[in-house]
Amino acid sequence: MTTKGRPPITIGIDVGTTATKAVAVDEDGTIMARTRRPHELLAPAPGLLEVDAADAWHRGPQQAWRDVRDSGDPQAACVSAMVPSLTAVDGRGVPFGPGLLYGDARGQAIAELPPVGNEEWVGFLRHLAGIHPSAAGFWPAQTVANHALAGVAALDTATAMAALPLLGDTGWDEALCSEIGVRPEQLPRLVAGWEPAGDIGGVPLGAGTVDGLAELTVAGAGEEGDVIVNLGSTLLCWMTTEGWREVPGLWTIPHVTSDRCLLGGPSNAGGLFWDRVRAMLGDPPSGEDFEAALRDLEPGDLPVWIPSVHPERTLTAGRARSASLLGLEATHRRAHLFRAALEATGFVVRRHIDVAGIAPRRIVATGGGTAVGPWMQALADCTGLPVHVGAVPESAALGAAFAARLVAGLETDLADGARWAATARVVEPDPRWAGPSEARYQRFVTLLDGE
Repeated sequence: MTTKGRPPITIGIDVGTTATKAVAVDEDGTIMARTRRPHELLAPAPGLLEVDAADAWHRGPQQAWRDVRDSGDPQAACVSAMVPSLTAVDGRGVPFGPGLLYGDARGQAIAELPPVGNEEWVGFLRHLAGIHPSAAGFWPAQTVANHALAGVAALDTATAMAALPLLGDTGWDEALCSEIGVRPEQLPRLVAGWEPAGDIGGVPLGAGTVDGLAELTVAGAGEEGDVIVNLGSTLLCWMTTEGWREVPGLWTIPHVTSDRCLLGGPSNAGGLFWDRVRAMLGDPPSGEDFEAALRDLEPGDLPVWIPSVHPERTLTAGRARSASLLGLEATHRRAHLFRAALEATGFVVRRHIDVAGIAPRRIVATGGGTAVGPWMQALADCTGLPVHVGAVPESAALGAAFAARLVAGLETDLADGARWAATARVVEPDPRWAGPSEARYQRFVTLLDGE
């Protein structure tokens, strides 16, 4: 039921690594309102990555909801967030310690495993239960946000898959919980499918979703050879292929389209790396001044960055435990280092494509990094592929808003979110950079393989 004079909308809230975003969207995918609430990413020691969970996961979603709810008549809402994440909460459901994030060393539950398959959720839980044994609960970002909004400690079963092997066939594994020192009731209530988990003042709220799944929903990249590149704090690179394939060093996950799967994985060569470069060098010039400074560079005269500011989670992205810069010359200026940093993203994407062994047709770029024009150009130059830049930078929030339509009973298939996909522009490779970029990529691969 809609309110007269107010268009029906659904609301998607994305709890990201450095900000909580929200969009209110009508049935055609038009953004009626948007908001962004930054929060600080903390690295208190090498290998550690966390946020103030009370600020980022509890207060952030509440404020984001208030910012956009009055732009129409809300039919439903849904929260997306990164995985894995975990924090300890008190009896009111409010975090009282740090929120631990993907890639944090405290998630290394089984130290001898390579990055792929490292059971971070179990490691996080073991760590938090050890220092906060009396906590009322141990919840990921989605559950903290759901409780802040609707008072429900719920989590969708798709997100809970990130907790394997803690998640069993019928729920949380009681034996493993006991071994860690927690009770299953200290973990979120699991909700399957798109049934409402609760409501926000009468507005149905879904149990949540994974940010990457939300982005995929509205990317419109369902053809064999489509390469989905999300430029958030984490770089996510996925190659679309028909059928199920597994390749050593890469993850395989289902596509929202039933006869497709995705090969790829995460890397630190996204916002985590770019933000560190800007912190060291200062912000680059804005807009056209930045693009002009990069155009004036000699394509063959750049250093090479290894962008692993934290240990990588896939072997394809490398084994380095810290970033490095190679080939720095006395003549290099800030512009050289900025362009080389942007190329590092392109090289990691190219590396994933090469390892996957799938003939690429185009890149579909999503996420907040799409607003940086030179980043899109470097991505095209380093891969030799056209880059179709998404029109909505808040892609995970947009996908969560489409998921909310399923919660409201307005849709039946997540794959139909492709109709909300929109391209702002297409960036073609610059032939002038092709040869020099290829030479640097070969050096990049040699350096990765020699780690």
